[in-house]
Amino acid sequence: MSSRRWPVLVGLLAVLASACKDSSSSPIIPQVPVNAQLNVSSQLYPDLRQDGGFAYLQEGYKGIIVVRQSASSYFAFERACPYDPTNSCALEVDPSRLFIVDPCCGSQFNLKGQVIGGPAIVGLRQYRTSLVASTLYISN
Repeated sequence: MSSRRWPVLVGLLAVLASACKDSSSSPIIPQVPVNAQLNVSSQLYPDLRQDGGFAYLQEGYKGIIVVRQSASSYFAFERACPYDPTNSCALEVDPSRLFIVDPCCGSQFNLKGQVIGGPAIVGLRQYRTSLVASTLYISN
């Protein structure tokens, strides 16, 4: 490599390094024990009887969103946004029922917890789920 390219390479690396956000400065979602269960056939959760249906639970740090993928598959996500879990908002399923949104920062997540719109850059905290008959067990 010629000596004229070194300053360009060093300058490029400096720009790239300064553009990276220090992930250690992002707030961390506090770990709280979760050991919940719900009957997916209960009258309390009518939306869980259809694919894409959801329910909110009180457990977790800011609550939990349970999303039905199919009759035998459910996801459970923490309602704290990974971008800023200390803000006053809790994640909500958008009225369109197509995605999950943080009303404070505007981050959007698909119903599998993956980021589809920033400023969040990591997906939602997911809890373990296990369906036995009509009882859904949720834990961390």
